Amino acid sequence: MLGLSAGSMAGAAVLRVLQILSSLTSLGSDTDKDRVDDEEQEEHATMWKLNVALEPLWKELSECIGKMESELSQSSNSSVVSTISIGDQIQGSSSASPPLPPGTQRLLPFIEGFFVLCEKLQANSSTLQQDHNNVTAREVKESAGLSVPSSIKGVDSYRRLDGSVTFVRFAEKHRRLLNAFVRQNPGLLEKSLSMLLKAPRLIDFDNKRAYFRSRIRQQHDQHLSGEEGIDAGGLTREWYQLLSRVIFDKGALLFTTVGNNATFQPNPNSVAKALFDGQLLDVYFTRSFYKHILGVKVTYHDIEAVDPDYYKNLKWMLEVTDYELKPGGRNIRVTEETKHEYVDLVADHILTNAIRPQITSFLEGFNELVPRELISIFNDKELELLISGLPEIDLADLKANTEYTGYTAASNVVQWFWEVVEGFNKEDMARFLQFVTGTSKVPLEGFKALQGISGPQKFQIHKAYGAPERLPSAHT
Repeated sequence: MLGLSAGSMAGAAVLRVLQILSSLTSLGSDTDKDRVDDEEQEEHATMWKLNVALEPLWKELSECIGKMESELSQSSNSSVVSTISIGDQIQGSSSASPPLPPGTQRLLPFIEGFFVLCEKLQANSSTLQQDHNNVTAREVKESAGLSVPSSIKGVDSYRRLDGSVTFVRFAEKHRRLLNAFVRQNPGLLEKSLSMLLKAPRLIDFDNKRAYFRSRIRQQHDQHLSGEEGIDAGGLTREWYQLLSRVIFDKGALLFTTVGNNATFQPNPNSVAKALFDGQLLDVYFTRSFYKHILGVKVTYHDIEAVDPDYYKNLKWMLEVTDYELKPGGRNIRVTEETKHEYVDLVADHILTNAIRPQITSFLEGFNELVPRELISIFNDKELELLISGLPEIDLADLKANTEYTGYTAASNVVQWFWEVVEGFNKEDMARFLQFVTGTSKVPLEGFKALQGISGPQKFQIHKAYGAPERLPSAHT
């Protein structure tokens, strides 16, 4: 077996061989519609046997990457993510990406070869997403290789163990180095590492954003009536800022404010055009509307941002237990068995069906400029950051407007909490704000004006009782 120690030339050779083998198993013409199932199984079996034969190489590759990632961790206390002002130019990095450890580049051809083989083994795109969701933490800790148990015989027995499972385990385990490679060379995401796009959760937000921009960016010149200027970015930004103020003006009724009057619920082309040009809009949508843009199904939890009181009623309905006051009483009223369906139907009506014509019109215009398949690499929280940008967060103001329950400002846990938050970069701070408030929008009056269900509500930190391994939770 050719080891990794042979260097980058050996890696290039392995990559080339795998690319040739992959193409040789795909020589059937597009008009060959009568290829029998047996041939497909034989082809799959051949590539699988090759993967099994190369498993020692993939395991060695995984071990080497693990060592490189340890060196990468030592060179930086946290994952380096560029904080970008969303515009035609990439600006405002909080810190430069640390250089990759010496010798890391020689691993790239081997990684590319691994991706080529996994992509060939992958049955279809839906399999990858399904397997990605099913991979457990224990499986992630296993080696990247996936051996066939000795008890398994024949192609049909191991069709389920295709390249998607192997890929997800490997990419989940080594997502940091993979993202570092993409950050250093964004073109990899469009070429040899493109399989990552089929499992977008594995891609860091800044890499998704760079990929999105590279696919959709197109420069446009803006001219403000009555003003002359050479656009270096400022005129464009001002144009979009003025546009968003007009579109989302309450008197225009194009969008309506909901909940705490800080977010909007459905001029579609303007939002898509802003993304197309890489510009920010001074607006924040409801979480459910971001999901509509992404084609993600809404849930009753999304009603909280639209109608907090109604959400409390629906939540109470799910938590309450029905008792029969008379024989057959469950057939007269909404039952324990049907209340979940009822709540889902109510949520779907309020968030989708009631505004279906507006959503349809918006998406028709939006998708003319921004294809669904391109925007779908983001989740709803990332889409908010893409459209509205990364907020400026005054940590001192947040501290000054924080209340404690079970702790004091001098408690060790509280001090540790603020130390961690102070170490966040701009993007991490935006994600933190989304987690604790439900949106990345900072109130204009500062955190003293943070809105809760019953009006202004300061940020609160409560002591959590229970098992020590419990993760932090937030109520927004």
